[in-house]
Amino acid sequence: MIDTPKLVDTEAKLTAVIHLEIQRDQMPTHFGPATEELLSVLATQQIEPQGAAFAYHFRMPPGRFDFEVGFIVDATVVASGRVKASQLPATKVARTIYSGAYEGLHDGWEQLDTWLDSQGLQRAEELWEHYVIGPQTTTNPEEYKTELNRLLAG
Repeated sequence: MIDTPKLVDTEAKLTAVIHLEIQRDQMPTHFGPATEELLSVLATQQIEPQGAAFAYHFRMPPGRFDFEVGFIVDATVVASGRVKASQLPATKVARTIYSGAYEGLHDGWEQLDTWLDSQGLQRAEELWEHYVIGPQTTTNPEEYKTELNRLLAG
């Protein structure tokens, strides 16, 4: 289930990220270790993450993910191992909140894409999920809140 989508002009935000290209079903085994690695590097550099983790997807070929997992930060991270500086873009997105377990995220994206189609809006391939409320704050997956951001084409 998603909230009513809205169009939002985003501001560029500094991020610290790890780029991953993995099989879709490998997400659970790669995401946690990547966030732990990011948090360790940020702590070493005395940089505080500004909120929960996100995943910025460049493309999603069938069965695969090509994305950055990261945190918004208020200072530029110095590259260390797999961790590098990046940014979320200043752009126009369709945004909504998906409520529920991560297994239902695909349905949330389909609902957002259906809304975009109904509005006559073209979507870009890039998108990001911001895991606002997740396992870091609750043990009940039904309480998870994930912000979905789909870039608009054109």
